Amino acid sequence: MAARPGPFLGLFSGLLAVVAVADVPPGPAEPRVYLSSWAVRVAAGPREAEGLARRHGLLCLGQVMEGEPYYHFKHRGTRQKALSAHWGWNMRLTKEPQVLWFEQQTVKRRTKRSVSVVPTDPWFHKQWYMNNDINPDLNILTAWSKGYTGLGVVLTILDDGIEKDHPDLSANYDPLASYDFNSNDPDPQPRYTARDENRHGTRCAGQVAAAANNQICGAGIAYNARVGGVRMLDGPITDMVEAQSLSLHPQHIHIYSASWGPEDDGKTVDRPGVLAAEAFYRGVTKGRGGLGSIFIWASGNGGINYDNCNCDGYTNSIYTLSVGSVLAGGQRPWYSEGCSAILTTTYSSRTMSEAQIVTTDLHHRCTNKHTGTSASAPLAAGMIALALEANPALTWRDLQHLTVRTSKPTHLQAEDWAVNGVGRKVSHHYGYGLLDAGLLVEMAKVWTGTRPQRRCSVKAHHPPWNIGSKLTISTDISSCLGRTKRIRSLEHVQVQLSLSYSRRGDLVIALTSPMGTTSTLVTVRPYDTSQQGYKDWTFMSTHFWDENPNGTWTLQLENKGDAYNRGLLTSFILHLHGTDEDMTARRFAAFAVDECVRRDTQGACEECGGSLYAYQRSCLSYCPPRYYGRTQRTAATNTARVCASCHPSCYTCQGASANSCTACPPTHTFDKLACSCSPPQGFLPEEEELQSWRDLLPVLICGSLILSAILYVTYHVAFCLVKGSSCCPRAGRTV
Repeated sequence: MAARPGPFLGLFSGLLAVVAVADVPPGPAEPRVYLSSWAVRVAAGPREAEGLARRHGLLCLGQVMEGEPYYHFKHRGTRQKALSAHWGWNMRLTKEPQVLWFEQQTVKRRTKRSVSVVPTDPWFHKQWYMNNDINPDLNILTAWSKGYTGLGVVLTILDDGIEKDHPDLSANYDPLASYDFNSNDPDPQPRYTARDENRHGTRCAGQVAAAANNQICGAGIAYNARVGGVRMLDGPITDMVEAQSLSLHPQHIHIYSASWGPEDDGKTVDRPGVLAAEAFYRGVTKGRGGLGSIFIWASGNGGINYDNCNCDGYTNSIYTLSVGSVLAGGQRPWYSEGCSAILTTTYSSRTMSEAQIVTTDLHHRCTNKHTGTSASAPLAAGMIALALEANPALTWRDLQHLTVRTSKPTHLQAEDWAVNGVGRKVSHHYGYGLLDAGLLVEMAKVWTGTRPQRRCSVKAHHPPWNIGSKLTISTDISSCLGRTKRIRSLEHVQVQLSLSYSRRGDLVIALTSPMGTTSTLVTVRPYDTSQQGYKDWTFMSTHFWDENPNGTWTLQLENKGDAYNRGLLTSFILHLHGTDEDMTARRFAAFAVDECVRRDTQGACEECGGSLYAYQRSCLSYCPPRYYGRTQRTAATNTARVCASCHPSCYTCQGASANSCTACPPTHTFDKLACSCSPPQGFLPEEEELQSWRDLLPVLICGSLILSAILYVTYHVAFCLVKGSSCCPRAGRTV
């Protein structure tokens, strides 16, 4: 039998219910605000209108429109703003026979139709990975400043469903990009449980396409894109379910984002089944009218198990764009898997104890506790949506080429950074580096399509080979030099192997190109004790991108474990994918940022070229939070566009004064009528550490327990004083 709660526990239960619904501020209709001002129609003329106003103690401020019998009446004594109409004055005007019509004026909310780069959503200040709070961030504000917000692009999240009626998702929800393959119906609404384990898809969807400027949560990367959800992870997962999900409406959906795969336990080797593999191929060859569906994939969370994502046949498919993770400080997260199939990287969290990714959550809530490579892949999907808006004609291969060119090593820390044969730095943990949204859309705008994909396969002769402690095999690709097979610039390189080995996880496999680039295809996996080896398994590397493949390739297999390990390599096929165009000959000088044309004595930029704003030591196409753009005169009598500081009370603003705010920092509240920010009233400041009302629960519970103890002691002391000392407990007696 369940225990019955006491009075204080009942009080706490009620408090919990209140807190649960207070997590996200709802978006109710705003109340009408009445002014002490009336528009009055008086047909008799201006003199009569003035006399009428005087009789009622009102001021007549003249005609509203010249030549028309509408007059502006005002009362100085009446409260200037009220939430209800002034009954007395309205009754008086109603009884006047000369008044043909009147209306008490109300405040109408209107906004300037200029491009506002920084959203006003209440949690945007927590979106450190895109609001210029760290350097470098994902450069989202630059992409937005160019007008790209995902408009016209459709994405779907392949996961455990999405909360389609979430107030920050409903405006962008697309039913045609949604389905429930677990229950076989069109509704992707997640199944609610006590532990909310089906929140994953809703969180990923919010990262991509949460609406902006709606006073709810934060903003998605592509906040004007359409988003749907496929519920397919909350039930038996079969090859058919995966294929159905990957091929849902491929002429309507542009981007499929997936943050799942085989077990990240460090010992599993698994890949798509026959149907799912066919779905990938049909997607890239026939999806989007032949341009190819875009499949974004998370690299995996098996870092703690020393897993390698090249043992995941979804991540290492040439048809998926694999995304790794990095912390804000440039460190590799403990959960992040590395492998040679990763193409690019986005953020996943700041540190273990600080804020992570802001997004939508179940029960119409917000969260800033989303993390892992599950969070990194949707950020990349949102940026790819911005690129597709900039250039809808991009193929699936074009987008991979653009991703390589717009990912930067920046501050990403790893010991394995290496320069490949065409001069690009590449890492097994981060691919080509941190994806830059501003550079991505700029390059996408002018990108000309790559020539058709070419593929050449070379099978090594004279198997089998005894692996022993180390095995090196060289193969020449002279057979790929024919007119129809010749590849000038590589894209993906695959190594298809069949081998037996006494302890699979002890085997390290690496491939070296003719241009001297070495890519590790699989690292030591200490938990993989399998004796089954690799049966017709295909590894993939992106590290040779744009290299010329002509020459000798070298495969090396090395035992990193027990000296008694033995194995046999029975098959080795090298698959080269690329194009006959020399991609290194493409020049993109147009993407160099305009240099600062004039600096002060401290090195700060005072004037930029083009239409850029001078901001600190750089030139930007937008002004970040706490700054606004203005034009000012320079010493040379020129005009310069600069980012000037907002008033300290503003988070974003349209000018320098305190009543020019458009959004407030977390410690202030916004008065929409006055366009100003002020500290909140009451005893509970909105501190950064109070992420939601639920964070107050420990404080409230502890306070209530202390109060209960005080009341308990006070009651017994008072009882003793009234009844006498005989009622009081003596030493050694149990109360």
